[in-house]
Amino acid sequence: MDKSIADIRKDYTLQDLSEKEIDSNPFVQFKIWFGQSLAAQLPEPNAMTLATCTPNGRPSARMVLLKDFDERGFVLFTNYNSQKGQELTANPLAALVFWWAELERQVRIVGTVEKISSAQSDSYFEIRPPYSRLGAWASNQSEVIASRDILESQLQEFERVYQNQEVPRPPHWGGFRVIPQEIEFWQGRSSRLHDRLLYTRLDAGGWKIERLSP
Repeated sequence: MDKSIADIRKDYTLQDLSEKEIDSNPFVQFKIWFGQSLAAQLPEPNAMTLATCTPNGRPSARMVLLKDFDERGFVLFTNYNSQKGQELTANPLAALVFWWAELERQVRIVGTVEKISSAQSDSYFEIRPPYSRLGAWASNQSEVIASRDILESQLQEFERVYQNQEVPRPPHWGGFRVIPQEIEFWQGRSSRLHDRLLYTRLDAGGWKIERLSP
């Protein structure tokens, strides 16, 4: 290697983040930042790391896509029988991380989890591309599979089953909502002295905002 991993570094200098300029509502602040990520034409700005944990404490994380958010929380969709689906059901706590490198920004979210309604899952499933809908039937997500050929064969079988008809949502597929208890907005700054502003949900309603040391 021409360059060691230890030598890889970047100084963050684009912007700052102060208590005076953020919104008192973290969902409004997220909407502002997400809108700016869209305006900057970042690749997949809705990509986020989802961290889950089994009831006995074994963690796992993977990239997923945010598909909706409002003041109730942040919504993603998956196979409920997948590893993440089973972990979210057995231990309904999760963390999300958005990393927008081009803007030198990160958002961390920690909260509880609930399934969204069947009607909401149906509404989203209906707008998915046809082969994404078929794929939800064909894939037993997270299960061991002997070969790619088996997956392709299962897809072809569901193509045959639902030929010339609407593909319904599988009962094992739907949405989860992460309900934040904490949301941290991180703006990279020079010399690793980053700006970190943490919103914590209050029992009485509203949010407390605190600055964290980098």
